[in-house]
Amino acid sequence: MQYRTLGRTGVQVSSLALGAMNFGKIGRTTQDEATAIVDAALEAGINLIDTADMYSGGESEEMVGKAIAGRRDDIVLATKASMPMGDERNHQSSSRRWLVTELDNSLRRLGVDHVDLYQIHRWDPSTSDEETLSALTDLQRAGKIRYFGSSTFPAYRLVQAQWAASEYHLSRYVTEQPSYSILQRGIETHVLPVTEQYGLGVLVWSPLASGWLSGAIREGQEITTNRSTFMPQLFDAAIPSNRARLDAVEQLAKVAAEAGLTMIQLALGFVTAHPAVTSAIIGPRTLDHLNSQVAAADTVLSPDVLDAIDSIVAPGVDLAAHEKNDTPPALLDPSLRRR
Repeated sequence: MQYRTLGRTGVQVSSLALGAMNFGKIGRTTQDEATAIVDAALEAGINLIDTADMYSGGESEEMVGKAIAGRRDDIVLATKASMPMGDERNHQSSSRRWLVTELDNSLRRLGVDHVDLYQIHRWDPSTSDEETLSALTDLQRAGKIRYFGSSTFPAYRLVQAQWAASEYHLSRYVTEQPSYSILQRGIETHVLPVTEQYGLGVLVWSPLASGWLSGAIREGQEITTNRSTFMPQLFDAAIPSNRARLDAVEQLAKVAAEAGLTMIQLALGFVTAHPAVTSAIIGPRTLDHLNSQVAAADTVLSPDVLDAIDSIVAPGVDLAAHEKNDTPPALLDPSLRRR
């Protein structure tokens, strides 16, 4: 396992992080299974665990808390907030009112008195940067969080938040958590240059592209992944973007085979090769999944392999641009771009 400094914090984290989204009803993972995954991950050298309040309605945080009991100080613990936690309209957002309340809920579910990294799950256009950053700064000064970061923010919002922190004399985001994989390379265009400019740590999610790069999805084979059972539209080959992904996967499989690598090694080795990336978040649902992904921890891709990947999916290109989560609201809502 490799270790890297998380932005400019001085905190050392593993190049692979354990994501807990599949803990609970989302991944149909029991507490015993989740604990076994955490045990094996820590044994393999992973020291960063990432979860969120909304994962299975808080169940993921509860499972993580039970799994790390007695060894909290050996783990860099991260969680997220701002996404809806029920039908009540104010049980979401990055307002001071909600963040102060929901952090206490997360701490209770996790069974800890602080988290190392508290992240705003998505940019909230209804809340000002000053409002959010001032609340996070106060929570940091109260000792409930050590650092805070953003997740899936557009590049221009990252810049705006850095300006707001300086303008209002507040603490700033020290990390960004974007989606990044061989098949979704859009962040290379704007987001990663911004994170490098401001010295942000980068924890990338979905490095296996929702299973497309796991080796389980190939031309002519039935797709039976857990994700495909509840999100079939992501894998329907009749959809042009999915067809493009499948064509790319077939070419990437040849590159991996010629290099003596598994698809997982190719995928994880690619994202961790970028100098702006600190850690790749893996989200295993089973111990077998974890073991196959941890086996890629020390993979270093040669320049020839990286060049071959570039020839299949060009730098800065998203093969499924409509799935991006950082699209400016005006591109999605016509009323926002018309007088």
